[in-house]
Amino acid sequence: MPRFAFRIEYNGSPFCGWQRQQSLPSVQEALETRLALLNPTEPRLATAGRTDTGVHATGQVAHVDLARAWDPNRLMQALNQHLKPLPIAITACAAVPDDFHARFSAIERRYTFRLVARRAPVVLEPDLVWHVRGALDLGAMQQAAAHLIGHHDFTTFRASQCQAKSPLKTMDEIRIDELPYAAGSEFRFHLRSRSFLHNQVRSIIGTLERVGAGKWHPDRMAEALAARDRTACGPVSPPQGLYLAGVGYAQDPFEGR
Repeated sequence: MPRFAFRIEYNGSPFCGWQRQQSLPSVQEALETRLALLNPTEPRLATAGRTDTGVHATGQVAHVDLARAWDPNRLMQALNQHLKPLPIAITACAAVPDDFHARFSAIERRYTFRLVARRAPVVLEPDLVWHVRGALDLGAMQQAAAHLIGHHDFTTFRASQCQAKSPLKTMDEIRIDELPYAAGSEFRFHLRSRSFLHNQVRSIIGTLERVGAGKWHPDRMAEALAARDRTACGPVSPPQGLYLAGVGYAQDPFEGR
C-alpha cells in the first residue's frame, strides 16, 4: 500500500489533543474520518508526537498507508476540502518509502511557545498565547535557560504520568526572542531536541516565567535541574501558548514543498 506523509497545522483549542479518544474530539479522529472518505476503509495515522489538549501545531507530521497511489498535491487538496470548517490544514503531502515512520524516523522535534506580557487582556488571540500581566526580564530567562542545554536528567521537568523509559534527554537549543506586542511584549521560546518528556516544555516555560518575573534567581534553574525532583519545578504553563513547530528527518520528505 502506498505510504504518504503529511505536514499538519492545527488550532488545538477545540480538541482534546492529538490522540483519538472515545467520545471526545481529537485531531487524529478528525483526520482519519476525513481520510475514510477517500479510502475504502478508515486508515490509521502514525504521528511524530502527540499533543495535549489545547496545544497547537504548525509543523506536526503524520504518515498513513492508503489503498490508492494518489498524486500528493491532489490528496492534500481533497483532504483539506473535507476538513473544512475544522481548524486543521494539510500544508504539505509527499509519497514516502515504506520504511518511513513519522515518529521513529524523526531525528529532532521543535516547539515554540508564545507568551504575551502586558497589563491589558489579550482579546484577539486568547487561545493562542499565554497571557501574563507583569513585565519579564529577557536576559534573566536566557541566563536560566542556558543551564538546561546539553544532556541531563530532566526528572524535575517531567510529568508524573510520563511513560518515557528514561528521564535523560539532550536539549540542543532554547532560544528566547522578545517581540513588540500592542501595549506590551511577546516572548517566543524556541526549544529543540530529538525528543521530549511529557509536559517537559510547559514545565520549563512555566519555570522560566518565574525567573523573568523576578521570583526566581536564574541560578535556581540549575538547582532545580540537579534536584531531579518534580516538586523543585516551577508552575507548569497553560497549554494554549504551545506549538509543535516542526519535526526533522535525515531526509526531509517535504523538501521543496
